[in-house]
This record gives sequence, C-alpha cells and structure tokens, in this order.
Amino acid sequence: MNVPLHRMVSLLLVAASAFIVTACDAATPPGTPGKQAAGHAADTTQVVHVHKDAYCGCCNGWIEHMRAAGFTVMAHDSADMVAVKQRLGIPLAQASCHTAEVGGYVLEGHVPAADVQRLLREKPAARGLVLPGMPIGSPGMESPDGRRDAFTVALLGKDGSLQPYSRHP
Repeated sequence: MNVPLHRMVSLLLVAASAFIVTACDAATPPGTPGKQAAGHAADTTQVVHVHKDAYCGCCNGWIEHMRAAGFTVMAHDSADMVAVKQRLGIPLAQASCHTAEVGGYVLEGHVPAADVQRLLREKPAARGLVLPGMPIGSPGMESPDGRRDAFTVALLGKDGSLQPYSRHP
C-alpha cells in the first residue's frame, strides 16, 4: 500500500485525538470542577479560548480550574480537533484532549493555571506550553482517591523545540 506521508500523518492525528477524547470522556464526569491553583493573580484582561470536544468532561474540569484561578474562559466546541492542533502547530507527540489560546500563546492539555500565569508574566519567545496526555492529578484530571502522577509542563519553542518549564511532583 502506497499512502502519501501527509495522509498518514493526518490519519495518525485523527487516531490519537480519538483515543485521547475517549480516555478523557471516561476519566472525569462532565462538569467536575478542578481545584484552584495557587499563584499570582491571572491577567483577566486576556481571554483564554479553549478548543475542545463537546463531550469531554475533563476539558470542562480544566476550564473550571482556569476560571477558579481568575481567568475569563471562552469554550469552543470543535468536531475537528486535529485541524485545530495542526493550525496551532501542536506536535503529534504533545497532543492532549484540548487546545487553548491566550495572549498570543498556545496551551495544550491540562496545564496548571499557575504555569499559564507565569507564562503571561514572563512572556518568553515561544509558541506556548504543552502537557501531553492527561496525567492523573493535573487540573481537570483529579482522582477521587487523591492520587497524583508527577508531570512536567514543557515550553514549546517557535521552532518546535521543547524544554522543561515546570515540574509537578
């Protein structure tokens, strides 16, 4: 079978997004609020635009986490999250269930509000922050038994490079 590379990448993105949305949908009941993040006050003049699947409960949990931290959030349901991620330059390996935009930056996944506040304060020359997958205990992915997995949020460079931005034990 001779399939063009761009078609294979598109198929892989669709499969990865379907897996993430399915896992996300099963992980958290819709409307489950996230915990408030500690840190500095958010710049509430900048609206966080969240692109998500309409049925994703953990995305709604992350939105509540961001609102609890003082952000104004606008949710945009999308039937084609692959196109959103491609448009914003999210690498396939860094994909999660939702993608957000704020202050000229992109946010992929369950990035804690404190990291977003720091990003907006420091204004690094970068594309944004990414947290691939859906780590248990990250905002919107809270576990009923209090379990938390360690995770690292990465700074996504304008050239697509990644470097650790913050570690969460």
